[in-house]
Amino acid sequence: MGEITGAGLLSHVPTIVLPEADRRALNGGREITLVTGLRELRRDVFERSDYDTVVVLDSHWATTVEFVVTAHGRRAGLFTSEELPRGMRRMPYDFPGDPELARNVARFAGKHGTWITAIDDPYLPIHYATLNLWKFLGEGLPDRRWVSIGVCQTGDPEDHLRLGRALADGIAATPGRRVLLIASGALSHTFWPLRELRDHESGDPSHVFTAEAADADHERIAWFTEGRHGEVLRTVPEFARFRPEAGFSHYLMLAGALGEERCTAKGRQYGEYENAIGTGQAHLWFDRPATGWTGAATGTRAASRNQEG
Repeated sequence: MGEITGAGLLSHVPTIVLPEADRRALNGGREITLVTGLRELRRDVFERSDYDTVVVLDSHWATTVEFVVTAHGRRAGLFTSEELPRGMRRMPYDFPGDPELARNVARFAGKHGTWITAIDDPYLPIHYATLNLWKFLGEGLPDRRWVSIGVCQTGDPEDHLRLGRALADGIAATPGRRVLLIASGALSHTFWPLRELRDHESGDPSHVFTAEAADADHERIAWFTEGRHGEVLRTVPEFARFRPEAGFSHYLMLAGALGEERCTAKGRQYGEYENAIGTGQAHLWFDRPATGWTGAATGTRAASRNQEG
């Protein structure tokens, strides 16, 4: 039986893969703590030997008629971002995937009233919400498998919770798997307009698009560090006014896998809360509690909700 051994809500902001001199030039001569935070997280978690697979819930990969999980035996190539080719170009990547896990996740779609397809097409694009984090957390660890799942742009919050439930069951059904989950994306997510944007490239939180958005982000960071996932989920409609990245779907999928409102795992923050041209960014990591993720894969509350359709 497989298990989830850790989980994170992590920023993939493009600034982290710029050369250090460029990062410092944008940030008043200082290194951004989103970079130092990822380096610390790698030392604390990703260089340990108690996991074999990483599943990234990728807020930049938007599907339409179903959820898609990568099922490649290996993914390798060069990546240039269509969004930011000046800063992310010809980035090499090479890592094993986990076809067995991908197919097992897809197998539980019907049970949870959703649609999931495992795809191993070698020409399937990769997105920087996966790749930027692999560069910090996976590169140089060649025996660790990486898998991505996209958000579904026609799905609502319940659909993304259902994906998370299927993910938890798929992991549990894969013998021996020890999996880390990453919800890759931002908190509030409003960019400054182009003609104003270059005045707000510093990581200082005073450059987040509005003070109200920053306050909402800080409120959720506090709830995460206190293990109050139920409060985060209860206020998803309220948070929507600050346009969280991908409708906060990356976190909703994570929550669905960890037991939703029953999850009380406390997060620890790596680096500071920082701005990225108006958006709120932070790294939060949740270790598996000694008592588990409150029955995420087979919990009776989740099972009863699945029957509601």
